[in-house]
Amino acid sequence: MNHHNNSTFENIDKRISAWMSKYGLLLLRLSVGVIFFWFGILKFFPGLSPAQDLAIRTIHLLTFGLVPGSVSIYLLASWEVLIGIGLLTGAYMRVTLLLLFAQMVGTMSPVFLFPEEVFTRIPYAPTLEGQYIIKNLVIISAGLVMGATVRKEKPRLADKKNVEGDGD
Repeated sequence: MNHHNNSTFENIDKRISAWMSKYGLLLLRLSVGVIFFWFGILKFFPGLSPAQDLAIRTIHLLTFGLVPGSVSIYLLASWEVLIGIGLLTGAYMRVTLLLLFAQMVGTMSPVFLFPEEVFTRIPYAPTLEGQYIIKNLVIISAGLVMGATVRKEKPRLADKKNVEGDGD
């Protein structure tokens, strides 16, 4: 009886693991794509994004005041929507991930530029904005996982060994 339960569990575990292996990366790409698309769209509508003011001040500081806030929020919104579209479609993944990682540098920078707004007690008690920023560590890791797959190349005929044994 115990052996039967173990083999049943083993079969269920194998099926679940196979399903995760088959669909996990796709679901990861789509879920991160939804986040970027959704949060990007919100930035086109003043007052809807809770990160809007901090984002504008961060971009102002990072660009040495060369990009006005009224422009920067629309640039950021467009950038995020573009990342979202790239992830949702799977098109141009190298460029999409480059945009994602560049955006993440900007997104994480308020931790260092505005620590008093990111933490109620530096460095261990984040504000709501700080939590919003810190959760991006998961997005960075997701980008790394997705990035690890973009170079999976199909084998070329010249690279294959002759499996029929008639020599090269």
